[in-house]
Amino acid sequence: MISRFTYLKPHNLNEAVQILDKEEKSFVLAGGTDLMILLRRNLINAEHIVDIKAIPETAAFEYVDGAGLTIGASVVVNQVVDSEVVRSKYPALNQAAATLASYQLRNRATVVGNICNASPGADLPPALLVYDAVVNIAGPQGTRQAKLNEFFTGVKRTVLQRGELVVSVQLPEPGAGDKSIYLRQARLRGHDLATVGVASRIKPDGKVAIGICAVAPTPLRLFALEDMINERGLSQESVEWAAEEIKQHIHPITDVRSSALYRLQMASVLLKRGLLNLIAKEE
Repeated sequence: MISRFTYLKPHNLNEAVQILDKEEKSFVLAGGTDLMILLRRNLINAEHIVDIKAIPETAAFEYVDGAGLTIGASVVVNQVVDSEVVRSKYPALNQAAATLASYQLRNRATVVGNICNASPGADLPPALLVYDAVVNIAGPQGTRQAKLNEFFTGVKRTVLQRGELVVSVQLPEPGAGDKSIYLRQARLRGHDLATVGVASRIKPDGKVAIGICAVAPTPLRLFALEDMINERGLSQESVEWAAEEIKQHIHPITDVRSSALYRLQMASVLLKRGLLNLIAKEE
């Protein structure tokens, strides 16, 4: 039986923060695709469900030339999939969004919810990570920002404290000539969690950025590997080297979807495939 709870729908951030800070066992509702599963399986005991969709700041979905992209907490994934701006400016994010679950679920699931759920295998974080995404947070002490690579603290855990909620995620302007791609491997075509997902990006200055999911307790930005590739210079030879070196920077586990050994191999394959694809676009 689903726990009995009070449904609350604040119309501004201050009201939402006050509720979350005051009421114990309060959970934020935006898309609800993860929350409803937890409720139906009695994995959480909710006393208050706080629907944030009426808060204007959470509906923000705007690209400003030179400043970048803002995605509010109630923006659903299909808005990102259908956006021409995201497709042209942030292709890895567009591709990652298009792989998420089914069309019907993407009409409800939110980008920010995919982040806040903090699943190690979530598809959107790798793409957001390579774009240096920043999370905008509101709470009892006011507003603050957190870099996405510092937002995840463990499986299903984030830096959010009591009373805090994510208002939006911000991606800086990528710049002319920026290229990116998101590739994933899963057991099934369609609605299945990623066995491994890799986002690769070549910035306008030629530097590489790499994000990956399902190979550690949290999605990762592989800064150390990026530095090693960038020091060598991007080439067919350095990509071949990086495809093997990536295995030293991840720590996958064996679970129902894959063995650790398979994940290591697929991380290598997807990184190589992604970087070679981006290099080919430059030629």
